[in-house]
Amino acid sequence: MLLAIDVHYKEKYAKAVGVLFNWEDENPQHIIIDTIDDVADYEPGQFYKRELPCILQLLKQVELNSLEAIIVDSHVYVDNDKNYGLGGHLWQALDEKIPIIGIAKKAFHNTELVSKPIYRGESQNALYVSSIGVSEDEVLKKIKLLHGKYRIPSILKTLDQITKQG
Repeated sequence: MLLAIDVHYKEKYAKAVGVLFNWEDENPQHIIIDTIDDVADYEPGQFYKRELPCILQLLKQVELNSLEAIIVDSHVYVDNDKNYGLGGHLWQALDEKIPIIGIAKKAFHNTELVSKPIYRGESQNALYVSSIGVSEDEVLKKIKLLHGKYRIPSILKTLDQITKQG
């Protein structure tokens, strides 16, 4: 089972959503939602300090041993020197036991060695995929095969919609 997570920030709180699914699924098998009231302010270059506590709060609702990997809407690394982004910090916070896959809509400067572009469907815009704790080649193949004809896989589009509701 995989878990994809997204966090949406409101004025005074954050809404964290996770969808549990298998690689071939079009729709989530289970949805988990948590509201986090005490959210850190955004610090440029330190995004993980705001997002990571929200993700860790959500993960309290999940049987972590059942997960093949966690997908985050972000990068694992912020540069080719492998300095951690959100995905890397999550990997560390989980004692390096659960593989993390970052799927981002935009590339970071100086990440071409640690983040690979993937073109899905007929889109001319890439998704940028990075990973830790799992074979990069295997992840790239599976991301291409996720359900959906467009750039964003169906399961991640559903996650985004749920996260932004209400």
